[in-house]
Amino acid sequence: MGKNVDSFHRKIDYLRISITDWCNLRCIYCRPRGKWKKLPHSEVLTYEEIIRISRIASGLGITKIRVTGGEPLLRRNIIYLCENLSRIETLESLTMTTNGVLLKHFASDLYEAGVHRLNISLDTLQPGKYRHITGKNMFQKVIDGIEEALLVGFYPVKINVVAMRGINDDEIGDLAGLTFRYPVHVRFIELMPFSGEKADPSSRFISSDEILGILKKVAELRPASSTNANGPATHFRFKGALGKVGLISPLSHHFCPACNRLRLTADGKLRACLFSDSETDIKTPLRSGASDKELEEILLQAILNKPERHSLDDYCRESLSHRPMVAIGG
Repeated sequence: MGKNVDSFHRKIDYLRISITDWCNLRCIYCRPRGKWKKLPHSEVLTYEEIIRISRIASGLGITKIRVTGGEPLLRRNIIYLCENLSRIETLESLTMTTNGVLLKHFASDLYEAGVHRLNISLDTLQPGKYRHITGKNMFQKVIDGIEEALLVGFYPVKINVVAMRGINDDEIGDLAGLTFRYPVHVRFIELMPFSGEKADPSSRFISSDEILGILKKVAELRPASSTNANGPATHFRFKGALGKVGLISPLSHHFCPACNRLRLTADGKLRACLFSDSETDIKTPLRSGASDKELEEILLQAILNKPERHSLDDYCRESLSHRPMVAIGG
């Protein structure tokens, strides 16, 4: 087996890197309401530290890196980081997840820096509802960012929609309809209990099976292929559409057997499972003078400790992590 194969024979070749825990939105499923204590600057990995860890990880078989946040475009000199990550010789894919608010300004520079794929969060097509979900009146900025990304040449551009009963379930058909207007992939994601709020999140939960039933009423829907065999989404295409629709089912149809991901948090912790609080500290050894070989062993141990599957047999009624999503880098 290769170095990047875990205890359950899964090939771990994808590293998601959170570069900040800060965001310019306050989405109800991601960042807790009330006061949120941002990480002190000294606790956040520097770009040089991120680049070093990424190079070592690439030597273990990591071929895909996704830059996330918080909102990654808020961090200064983000283009410098992307340029350096894209120069890693064995890297096959450098992508970014963003809320799109600042994307119009950054799109061209990101593309030139080597980021050619984007995931953009957009849970509604109604400006008023967007403000309710995110706490900010930034809807048009996101639309402008999506259009700019398509104009620059990003492909694919994936629109991530967190489906929430009683909030945006009445827009599932309209959001999917974006695939008729743009060559985008619209992916509906089951709501995960990371908000940190005390309210029962299961009351907002919509299964991917229910979403699929709604999509089938929009237009003729056919299964579609994907170039990413390890990806979490099941893909479909409407007849005559330019893009695809996808379903991501972390709870109702978990994709643990095919999970190929390792996460690095902004404060230097390795997480092998999004739904587990088990973390491996790589920042402390890194800042204590650890050699590349020693850091490699820490990465390998994190891979070997990856659980067989998450423990969500039933939908949690409270946040399942001591960290909200904004602090993990979903």
